[in-house]
Amino acid sequence: MANNSVKFSVFTKPWKMELNELGKFVSGLGFDGIELPVRDEYQVPPDKVEQLPAAAKVLADYGVEICSIAGPTDERTIAACAEAGVPTIRVCVSVGEDGYLATEARVQKEYDELVPMLDSYGVRIGVQNHCNNCVANAVGTLRLIEKYDPKHVGAVWDPAHCALDGEIPEIAVDVLWSHLCMVNLKNGIWQRTNGPEAEVAEWQSYWTSGRQGLASWPRVAELLMQRGWQGVVCLCAEYSDHDEVERLIAEDMAFARPLFE
Repeated sequence: MANNSVKFSVFTKPWKMELNELGKFVSGLGFDGIELPVRDEYQVPPDKVEQLPAAAKVLADYGVEICSIAGPTDERTIAACAEAGVPTIRVCVSVGEDGYLATEARVQKEYDELVPMLDSYGVRIGVQNHCNNCVANAVGTLRLIEKYDPKHVGAVWDPAHCALDGEIPEIAVDVLWSHLCMVNLKNGIWQRTNGPEAEVAEWQSYWTSGRQGLASWPRVAELLMQRGWQGVVCLCAEYSDHDEVERLIAEDMAFARPLFE
């Protein structure tokens, strides 16, 4: 029996097709919704964000909901999300040149100012842990957002980035549970970029299918279901092999859905 309390979404960053085509494509893959990039060259660019409610209506004809957007957090965007019924604006927090703690203080000041607006419109910011020069793990994410009501600022847990950062899912889900608003599913490994004869090893992340990476999707799903998770699971469609995105996302969707049943 399907778990109707979990919605499966897909980040549509790889696809810049027209909205009707996108709705048909995503529905055909078996997704309930999408995360829409509100970015230049996509279906709803930032300077035309007022088109978001109309886009939501087009996608709804295919049974596809806009579960979240990846975009700015200005009032125009927040208002458009409210009108379109989009609950979450997903963001990642980059660490500035002034350092980690200064970035944290600056971002919290920004969120302090946004809270009344978020409350008024009924929209939240979802902060995702990310890689490289970003807030990278669950512990850092909670430290950044713990002071806020999760209806205003929540956590988007990305177990793959946690795994690359050395944080196991048992710890991450416990840390973020109070503020968890969405789960991202992708997977990655560390791949060596120079040979064993080099004086110092060099590595880069490689984005692979859900079955093959450092983050165990079965463990993630089990931990969430043990706690009664009800919400959005967004497959990120992020793969280093760009030519195989459509094959891999179909395989990952077939892998992921039964884990939550």
